[in-house]
Amino acid sequence: MSVFNTFSICGSALTAQRLRMDVISSNIANAETTHTPEGGPYRRRQVHFAPVPSQELGAPRVRERAATAGVAVERIVTDERPPRLVLDPEHPDADTNGYVAYPNVDIVTEMVDLLSATRAYEANITVVNTAKTMAQRAMEIGGRG
Repeated sequence: MSVFNTFSICGSALTAQRLRMDVISSNIANAETTHTPEGGPYRRRQVHFAPVPSQELGAPRVRERAATAGVAVERIVTDERPPRLVLDPEHPDADTNGYVAYPNVDIVTEMVDLLSATRAYEANITVVNTAKTMAQRAMEIGGRG
């Protein structure tokens, strides 16, 4: 695997994890949003990833099997679990029984997911920096000959 393949794979992962962090941030920001333009409370969203086969990036096959050349966001899905109902008859979005439908967002779950995405992002930055250092050292060695 070349350094450029490493950069490409890590770049795709960095982009995917950044989008994941953006979606999680949106979930946290809307944890109390009871009314959306679509109607009803905000619904939690999740990012689903899929591997990118190396052929899509023009990379060679490895031992006659498709190698993975990175990751891509396959889709962003809306969590269909029911909203959380809270009794608050004074709220403007309360139903006839006085219940307000709040988003199906659990802040603890979102924070754990955010921490996971951040760690994955940091790990990919470490790989990029290591590959860059290795390439620089290889060029230094090659320049001495």
